[in-house]
Amino acid sequence: MSSAPAQNATPATKLTVRELCVYYGEKKGVGPVTMDVAEKHVTAFIGPSGCGKSTFLRALNRMNELIPTCHMTGEVKLDGEAIYGPGVDPVTVRRRIGMVFQRSNPFPKSIIENVAYGLRIGGLKDEREIAMRVERALQQAALWDEVKDRLEDNALGLSGGQQQRLCIARALAVEPEVLLMDEPASALDPIATAHIEELINEISTDYTIAIVTHNMQQAARVADYTAFFYMGELVEFDRTDVLFTKPSNQRTEDYITGRFG
Repeated sequence: MSSAPAQNATPATKLTVRELCVYYGEKKGVGPVTMDVAEKHVTAFIGPSGCGKSTFLRALNRMNELIPTCHMTGEVKLDGEAIYGPGVDPVTVRRRIGMVFQRSNPFPKSIIENVAYGLRIGGLKDEREIAMRVERALQQAALWDEVKDRLEDNALGLSGGQQQRLCIARALAVEPEVLLMDEPASALDPIATAHIEELINEISTDYTIAIVTHNMQQAARVADYTAFFYMGELVEFDRTDVLFTKPSNQRTEDYITGRFG
Protein backbone atom coordinates (compact mmCIF):
# COMPACT_ATOMS: atom_id res chain seq x y z
CA MET A 1 0.00 0.00 0.00
CA SER A 2 1.24 3.47 -0.75
CA SER A 3 2.16 5.62 2.19
CA ALA A 4 -1.08 6.39 3.99
CA PRO A 5 -1.68 9.97 5.05
CA ALA A 6 -1.18 10.77 8.70
CA GLN A 7 -4.33 10.19 10.69
CA ASN A 8 -5.09 13.85 11.22
CA ALA A 9 -3.43 15.30 8.14
CA THR A 10 -5.62 16.44 5.29
CA PRO A 11 -3.74 16.29 1.99
CA ALA A 12 -4.20 18.94 -0.66
CA THR A 13 -7.11 18.41 -3.06
CA LYS A 14 -6.20 17.90 -6.71
CA LEU A 15 -9.63 17.17 -8.19
CA THR A 16 -12.84 18.65 -6.79
CA VAL A 17 -16.06 16.91 -7.87
CA ARG A 18 -19.45 18.42 -7.04
CA GLU A 19 -22.88 16.92 -7.81
CA LEU A 20 -21.54 15.16 -10.91
CA CYS A 21 -24.08 13.14 -12.89
CA VAL A 22 -23.36 11.35 -16.17
CA TYR A 23 -26.20 10.40 -18.52
CA TYR A 24 -26.39 8.14 -21.56
CA GLY A 25 -29.31 9.66 -23.42
CA GLU A 26 -32.08 9.85 -20.80
CA LYS A 27 -30.57 7.13 -18.57
CA LYS A 28 -28.39 8.20 -15.67
CA GLY A 29 -25.16 6.19 -15.55
CA VAL A 30 -23.75 7.58 -12.33
CA GLY A 31 -24.35 10.31 -9.79
CA PRO A 32 -24.71 12.62 -8.14
CA VAL A 33 -21.10 12.26 -6.95
CA THR A 34 -19.34 14.74 -4.68
CA MET A 35 -15.76 14.03 -3.59
CA ASP A 36 -12.30 15.51 -3.28
CA VAL A 37 -9.45 13.51 -4.84
CA ALA A 38 -6.27 13.97 -2.81
CA GLU A 39 -3.11 15.21 -4.50
CA LYS A 40 -0.23 12.71 -4.82
CA HIS A 41 -2.24 9.91 -3.25
CA VAL A 42 -4.00 6.89 -4.70
CA THR A 43 -7.80 6.81 -4.75
CA ALA A 44 -9.55 3.57 -5.71
CA PHE A 45 -13.09 3.17 -7.05
CA ILE A 46 -14.62 -0.22 -6.24
CA GLY A 47 -18.03 -1.81 -6.76
CA PRO A 48 -19.77 -4.52 -8.81
CA SER A 49 -19.63 -4.52 -12.61
CA GLY A 50 -21.88 -1.91 -14.17
CA CYS A 51 -22.07 0.25 -11.03
CA GLY A 52 -20.74 3.40 -12.73
CA LYS A 53 -17.15 3.49 -11.53
CA SER A 54 -15.56 3.53 -15.01
CA THR A 55 -18.14 6.07 -16.22
CA PHE A 56 -17.20 8.30 -13.30
CA LEU A 57 -13.47 7.84 -13.97
CA ARG A 58 -13.88 8.87 -17.62
CA ALA A 59 -15.78 12.00 -16.52
CA LEU A 60 -12.63 13.17 -14.74
CA ASN A 61 -10.81 13.86 -18.03
CA ARG A 62 -13.73 14.38 -20.42
CA MET A 63 -13.36 10.99 -22.13
CA ASN A 64 -17.13 10.50 -21.95
CA GLU A 65 -17.52 13.29 -24.49
CA LEU A 66 -16.27 10.85 -27.13
CA ILE A 67 -19.54 8.89 -26.66
CA PRO A 68 -22.22 10.65 -28.77
CA THR A 69 -25.19 10.06 -26.40
CA CYS A 70 -23.29 10.99 -23.25
CA HIS A 71 -23.72 14.23 -21.33
CA MET A 72 -23.20 15.38 -17.76
CA THR A 73 -24.22 17.86 -15.11
CA GLY A 74 -22.32 19.12 -12.09
CA GLU A 75 -18.70 20.19 -12.03
CA VAL A 76 -15.15 18.88 -11.93
CA LYS A 77 -12.27 21.18 -11.05
CA LEU A 78 -8.54 20.58 -11.41
CA ASP A 79 -6.56 22.76 -8.98
CA GLY A 80 -9.71 24.83 -8.55
CA GLU A 81 -10.25 25.42 -12.28
CA ALA A 82 -13.26 23.93 -14.08
CA ILE A 83 -12.37 21.30 -16.68
CA TYR A 84 -15.78 21.59 -18.35
CA GLY A 85 -17.25 24.75 -19.77
CA PRO A 86 -16.83 27.24 -22.58
CA GLY A 87 -13.28 27.94 -23.61
CA VAL A 88 -11.79 24.87 -21.92
CA ASP A 89 -9.87 22.71 -24.40
CA PRO A 90 -10.52 18.99 -23.75
CA VAL A 91 -7.17 18.07 -25.32
CA THR A 92 -5.38 20.26 -22.78
CA VAL A 93 -7.41 18.65 -20.00
CA ARG A 94 -6.43 15.16 -21.19
CA ARG A 95 -2.79 16.16 -21.34
CA ARG A 96 -2.92 17.15 -17.67
CA ILE A 97 -5.11 14.18 -16.70
CA GLY A 98 -3.74 11.08 -18.43
CA MET A 99 -5.47 7.72 -18.80
CA VAL A 100 -4.45 4.07 -18.87
CA PHE A 101 -7.07 1.62 -20.06
CA GLN A 102 -8.09 -1.87 -19.00
CA ARG A 103 -6.47 -3.60 -21.95
CA SER A 104 -3.05 -2.47 -23.06
CA ASN A 105 -3.31 -0.73 -26.41
CA PRO A 106 0.19 -0.14 -27.78
CA PHE A 107 0.42 1.21 -31.30
CA PRO A 108 1.93 -1.09 -33.97
CA LYS A 109 5.09 1.00 -33.84
CA SER A 110 8.48 0.70 -32.18
CA ILE A 111 8.76 0.85 -28.40
CA ILE A 112 10.39 4.28 -28.54
CA GLU A 113 7.78 5.70 -30.94
CA ASN A 114 4.96 4.47 -28.69
CA VAL A 115 6.30 6.48 -25.78
CA ALA A 116 7.24 9.48 -27.95
CA TYR A 117 3.83 9.61 -29.63
CA GLY A 118 2.18 12.09 -27.26
CA LEU A 119 5.27 14.29 -27.22
CA ARG A 120 5.32 14.54 -31.02
CA ILE A 121 1.56 15.18 -31.17
CA GLY A 122 2.11 17.95 -28.63
CA GLY A 123 4.59 19.60 -30.96
CA LEU A 124 7.93 18.60 -29.40
CA LYS A 125 10.57 18.39 -32.13
CA ASP A 126 13.89 18.30 -30.27
CA GLU A 127 15.02 14.68 -30.69
CA ARG A 128 17.41 14.84 -27.72
CA GLU A 129 14.60 16.11 -25.48
CA ILE A 130 12.27 13.40 -26.81
CA ALA A 131 14.85 10.68 -26.18
CA MET A 132 15.46 11.97 -22.66
CA ARG A 133 11.76 12.06 -21.80
CA VAL A 134 11.15 8.62 -23.33
CA GLU A 135 13.94 7.16 -21.17
CA ARG A 136 12.62 8.88 -18.06
CA ALA A 137 9.06 7.64 -18.70
CA LEU A 138 10.26 4.08 -19.29
CA GLN A 139 12.25 4.24 -16.07
CA GLN A 140 9.24 5.54 -14.17
CA ALA A 141 7.22 2.66 -15.60
CA ALA A 142 9.90 0.17 -14.47
CA LEU A 143 10.43 -0.94 -18.05
CA TRP A 144 13.68 0.71 -19.11
CA ASP A 145 16.04 -2.11 -18.07
CA GLU A 146 13.93 -4.63 -19.97
CA VAL A 147 13.71 -2.72 -23.27
CA LYS A 148 16.68 -0.30 -23.43
CA ASP A 149 18.54 -2.55 -25.91
CA ARG A 150 15.56 -3.01 -28.23
CA LEU A 151 13.83 0.35 -28.39
CA GLU A 152 13.37 0.01 -32.15
CA ASP A 153 11.55 -3.34 -31.84
CA ASN A 154 7.80 -3.46 -32.41
CA ALA A 155 5.92 -2.88 -29.17
CA LEU A 156 3.48 -5.67 -30.04
CA GLY A 157 6.29 -8.15 -29.35
CA LEU A 158 6.27 -7.30 -25.64
CA SER A 159 4.48 -9.46 -23.08
CA GLY A 160 1.06 -8.38 -21.81
CA GLY A 161 2.48 -6.97 -18.59
CA GLN A 162 5.23 -5.14 -20.47
CA GLN A 163 2.68 -3.71 -22.91
CA GLN A 164 0.64 -2.34 -20.02
CA ARG A 165 3.71 -0.74 -18.45
CA LEU A 166 4.55 0.68 -21.89
CA CYS A 167 1.10 2.29 -22.00
CA ILE A 168 1.75 3.74 -18.54
CA ALA A 169 5.10 5.09 -19.81
CA ARG A 170 3.30 6.60 -22.82
CA ALA A 171 0.90 8.38 -20.46
CA LEU A 172 3.71 9.58 -18.17
CA ALA A 173 5.89 10.88 -21.03
CA VAL A 174 3.70 13.96 -21.49
CA GLU A 175 4.09 14.66 -17.76
CA PRO A 176 0.46 14.69 -16.62
CA GLU A 177 -0.49 15.80 -13.14
CA VAL A 178 -3.14 13.11 -12.68
CA LEU A 179 -3.16 9.52 -13.94
CA LEU A 180 -6.48 7.70 -14.29
CA MET A 181 -6.26 3.90 -14.50
CA ASP A 182 -9.26 1.79 -15.53
CA GLU A 183 -8.66 -1.73 -14.19
CA PRO A 184 -5.06 -1.65 -15.41
CA ALA A 185 -4.22 -5.15 -14.18
CA SER A 186 -7.45 -7.05 -14.83
CA ALA A 187 -6.09 -8.77 -17.97
CA LEU A 188 -2.72 -9.63 -16.42
CA ASP A 189 -1.30 -12.63 -14.57
CA PRO A 190 -0.44 -12.34 -10.84
CA ILE A 191 3.24 -11.55 -11.42
CA ALA A 192 2.51 -8.79 -13.94
CA THR A 193 -0.24 -7.50 -11.62
CA ALA A 194 2.28 -7.26 -8.77
CA HIS A 195 4.58 -5.22 -11.06
CA ILE A 196 1.74 -2.78 -11.83
CA GLU A 197 0.86 -2.44 -8.14
CA GLU A 198 4.48 -1.76 -7.21
CA LEU A 199 4.61 0.82 -9.97
CA ILE A 200 1.47 2.57 -8.70
CA ASN A 201 3.00 2.68 -5.25
CA GLU A 202 6.24 4.21 -6.56
CA ILE A 203 4.78 6.89 -8.84
CA SER A 204 2.10 8.04 -6.37
CA THR A 205 4.73 10.24 -4.72
CA ASP A 206 4.81 12.32 -7.92
CA TYR A 207 1.33 11.85 -9.41
CA THR A 208 -2.27 11.94 -8.28
CA ILE A 209 -3.70 8.52 -9.17
CA ALA A 210 -7.31 7.34 -9.44
CA ILE A 211 -7.80 3.66 -10.17
CA VAL A 212 -10.89 1.61 -10.96
CA THR A 213 -10.50 -1.96 -9.74
CA HIS A 214 -12.85 -4.91 -9.40
CA ASN A 215 -10.35 -6.42 -6.96
CA MET A 216 -10.95 -5.30 -3.39
CA GLN A 217 -7.64 -6.74 -2.20
CA GLN A 218 -5.90 -4.62 -4.82
CA ALA A 219 -7.67 -1.50 -3.57
CA ALA A 220 -6.60 -2.37 -0.02
CA ARG A 221 -3.00 -2.83 -1.18
CA VAL A 222 -2.52 0.28 -3.32
CA ALA A 223 -5.04 2.94 -2.32
CA ASP A 224 -4.97 5.61 0.39
CA TYR A 225 -8.65 6.38 -0.19
CA THR A 226 -11.45 4.19 -1.53
CA ALA A 227 -14.88 5.02 -2.96
CA PHE A 228 -17.59 2.34 -3.12
CA PHE A 229 -20.08 2.67 -5.97
CA TYR A 230 -23.31 0.70 -6.28
CA MET A 231 -25.94 1.00 -9.01
CA GLY A 232 -24.64 4.38 -10.13
CA GLU A 233 -24.50 5.82 -6.63
CA LEU A 234 -21.46 6.79 -4.58
CA VAL A 235 -22.34 4.89 -1.40
CA GLU A 236 -19.29 5.62 0.71
CA PHE A 237 -15.92 7.36 0.40
CA ASP A 238 -13.25 7.27 3.08
CA ARG A 239 -9.68 6.39 3.92
CA THR A 240 -9.07 2.86 2.69
CA ASP A 241 -8.24 1.48 6.13
CA VAL A 242 -11.46 2.95 7.56
CA LEU A 243 -13.69 1.82 4.68
CA PHE A 244 -12.43 -1.76 4.86
CA THR A 245 -12.45 -2.14 8.64
CA LYS A 246 -15.21 0.21 9.87
CA PRO A 247 -17.52 1.07 6.97
CA SER A 248 -20.33 3.42 7.93
CA ASN A 249 -22.84 2.06 5.41
CA GLN A 250 -24.39 -1.40 5.61
CA ARG A 251 -24.20 -1.86 1.83
CA THR A 252 -20.45 -1.21 1.92
CA GLU A 253 -20.04 -3.80 4.65
CA ASP A 254 -22.17 -6.31 2.72
CA TYR A 255 -20.07 -5.81 -0.38
CA ILE A 256 -16.63 -6.04 1.20
CA THR A 257 -17.65 -9.10 3.21
CA GLY A 258 -18.85 -10.83 0.04
CA ARG A 259 -22.60 -10.88 0.73
CA PHE A 260 -23.27 -9.49 -2.74
CA GLY A 261 -21.48 -8.25 -5.83
